[in-house]
Amino acid sequence: MGGLPTQNTSTLALPSLKLNQGSAKTTSGAESKPKKKICCACPETKKLRDECIVEHGEEACSKWIEAHRICLRAEGFNV
Repeated sequence: MGGLPTQNTSTLALPSLKLNQGSAKTTSGAESKPKKKICCACPETKKLRDECIVEHGEEACSKWIEAHRICLRAEGFNV
């Protein structure tokens, strides 16, 4: 008889675990939240932007700077 409440408790615990998993999916499913650190996102455009700035100065590299910003926004960063 003591086993019945334990079984009911475990049955009740499973749906709550499923609810927790569902809420985790909602949070991880939000695409506005970046999946990477900003320093690791968009390495290709970052490299081109940085090389251009070093060689030609920031004023001459607006094309690469904007390309990097677009890439970061696509990754979910607000820049």
